[in-house]
Amino acid sequence: MNHENIILWRNILLRSFVIGVLIAIVLFVATVVFWREAVGWVAYLFQVDQRALGRIVLQFFTNVRLVVVFLFLVPALALHWTARRMRKPAG
Repeated sequence: MNHENIILWRNILLRSFVIGVLIAIVLFVATVVFWREAVGWVAYLFQVDQRALGRIVLQFFTNVRLVVVFLFLVPALALHWTARRMRKPAG
């Protein structure tokens, strides 16, 4: 893999990480703002009480964090590290 490809993939992964964080923040804000309405709808549609829904939402945001960090940020940092090593002249 040449230096330009490493830079390209690093930039794609870093931008994906930023977009993932922004979407997670928007989802969190929407969850907090519409929590009462969501509890009512979920209780009506799926017969899930508020405590169980809280656990489900917490598990969702934990999974989002794991996916965003380990599928986007970690490879981007590894590629960044590789690109910096390739840029330095040997000697």
